[in-house]
Amino acid sequence: MPGRFFFTDPVSALTDALAVEAGPVSNEPVRANVSPGQEIIVYDGALSRMRWGIVPVGRVNARGRPVMEQIINARSETVFDKTAFDGVGRAVIPVNGWYEWTGETRRKTAWRIAPKGGGFLYFAAITDVWTAPGGLKVPQVAAVTCEPNADVAPIHHRMGVLLDLDQLHVWMGDDLTAAKALMVPWPVGRLQIKEATDVDWDGP
Repeated sequence: MPGRFFFTDPVSALTDALAVEAGPVSNEPVRANVSPGQEIIVYDGALSRMRWGIVPVGRVNARGRPVMEQIINARSETVFDKTAFDGVGRAVIPVNGWYEWTGETRRKTAWRIAPKGGGFLYFAAITDVWTAPGGLKVPQVAAVTCEPNADVAPIHHRMGVLLDLDQLHVWMGDDLTAAKALMVPWPVGRLQIKEATDVDWDGP
């Protein structure tokens, strides 16, 4: 499941792909290593920035206890059933790919996962707004995950729910049943997975 993203194409390539204006993200730099807790580009009909990681302040679990941990990924199997996610919105995280790790601590291998042929991947996501002390409202986002496909399974037991361009409006639409039907593993053979190098971490 995504724990680090990379966004290495210019914003203009994304606006061309989505046929939208850049608006507030027009000056977004390329980023080879995007971590949870940072602001990322999110698409919900328009482009904006949101904090990657939902701090579910005021939300409770099925036992009525406060949810304390930061949530960067939400399981597709339960995301629309848990009370902790009541009232969340749906959006898309567009990136050029993500990283996974295998191996033992201190001997881990990083893997760079991107679409074959380049371009963008669109992660299904949920959104929320946290009202911080002092009244500051912080838009937040978390990716939705599912079982891995055969490409990803050798390196991780989960993967993000990936969407085709023509599915974005369905995911973000009013029909929750149709949106739920999209929460399945990405078709096999459409991803390029290679060992990450120092060049990958330093930038495009």
